[in-house]
Amino acid sequence: MKIFVGLGNPTPEYAATKHNVGFMLADKLAAKISATDWREKFNALVAESFLDGEKILIVKPQTFMNLSGEAVAPIVNFYKINAADLIVAHDDMDLPLGMIRLRPKGSSGGHRGVESIIQLLGTQNFPRVRIGVGRPPENWTVNHHVLSPFTQEDADKISAALDELVPAVLCIFSEGINNAMNKFNPRKVKAHEQSDNSVDS
Repeated sequence: MKIFVGLGNPTPEYAATKHNVGFMLADKLAAKISATDWREKFNALVAESFLDGEKILIVKPQTFMNLSGEAVAPIVNFYKINAADLIVAHDDMDLPLGMIRLRPKGSSGGHRGVESIIQLLGTQNFPRVRIGVGRPPENWTVNHHVLSPFTQEDADKISAALDELVPAVLCIFSEGINNAMNKFNPRKVKAHEQSDNSVDS
C-alpha cells in the first residue's frame, strides 16, 4: 500500500495559490489512476484506487497547511504503513518556479506543512515531491508570495511541471524513490565536468 499526500490549504480562496501545488498534483494523479470518489475522513479528503494490484490512497489534508500532520499521522498510523510508503508533495521556494525535485527523505527545509508531518510521525524518512515556486519578489513577504495566485505565464510552467510529475509519482509507486529520482530529477552538472569540457580540445 502507498499513500500520496498533496499539501495545501482548503477553501476556495486558496485553490489557485502557490501553496496549493500539492493539491493540484493530487488532483491530477487521482484523475490518472481513476481515484475520483473523494471522501472526508481523518481531517482530509481521501480517494483510493489500485495500481498493479496495490492499494493507493490520495490524500488532501483539510487542516490548513501548518497543521498537515494532524491529518497525515492518523492515516499513516491507521493503515500501519512504513514511512517509506508515504509520499508527500509540496511547494518549495528554494527551487526555481516550475522545477521539480524528488527526495528520499530529509528535513522540512523550513516548510511548515512538512515540519508538522515530521513532528507528529516522529520521522523524516519519507519521500518528498518538491515543486518549485521560486522566491518572493522584492518587498514581498513569504506569506504574501505563497498565498498569491500564479500569473498566466507561471501557471503554464506549473501545469507543465505537474504533468511531468504524474509519471514520476507513478514511478515511485512501482519502482521506488531511487529509480524515480534517477529518471526524473534534473541532472546536476558538476563543476569539474564543466571545467573538463572547457579545457578539452
